[in-house]
Amino acid sequence: MAEYILIVDEQDRETGYMEKMEVHKKGILHRAFSVMIFNDNGEVLIQKRAKRKYHSPGLWTNSCCSHQREGETLTEAVARRIQEELGITCDCKEEFRFKYRVEFDNGLIEHEIDHVFIGHYNGNVFPNEDEVEEIRWVPLDKLHKEMREHPEDFTYWFKILMKQPEMELIVQHISEGKACK
Repeated sequence: MAEYILIVDEQDRETGYMEKMEVHKKGILHRAFSVMIFNDNGEVLIQKRAKRKYHSPGLWTNSCCSHQREGETLTEAVARRIQEELGITCDCKEEFRFKYRVEFDNGLIEHEIDHVFIGHYNGNVFPNEDEVEEIRWVPLDKLHKEMREHPEDFTYWFKILMKQPEMELIVQHISEGKACK
């Protein structure tokens, strides 16, 4: 069944819906979201994308990410996708957004305004093996070191997300023990 996602203008205003693969083949600007989930230890949950994903398979990325579908709000999309990918419920708050564009080797193009949500969770995670190959909780200093030493192991958008000034402030607060609850 075709999935229709929200396309937007440069100011992130809704302009309609289009089939997801068509959006990615044509490089049309669309709304996306990335979720960063932290625990009480200040660790972030990251996932390795399943090998069957249409782009960036087998790469480490943020806790959860996807697109807003027709008929749902952005908040509903975030909750839906956290449940679909990770098998959990987790309240999240939108903190910032950024825009990027990348062309992949397979001809697909991500051209997104990515809304970044931060959540807090301490329980078990039940990843969907169709979406997620592996998960792990990682301390932020270790994550930064891994991203510096092996950038090829991480998704394009995750590397951009982690360099955003707003994310650097969030990381600083968490490192100082000010958990985002």
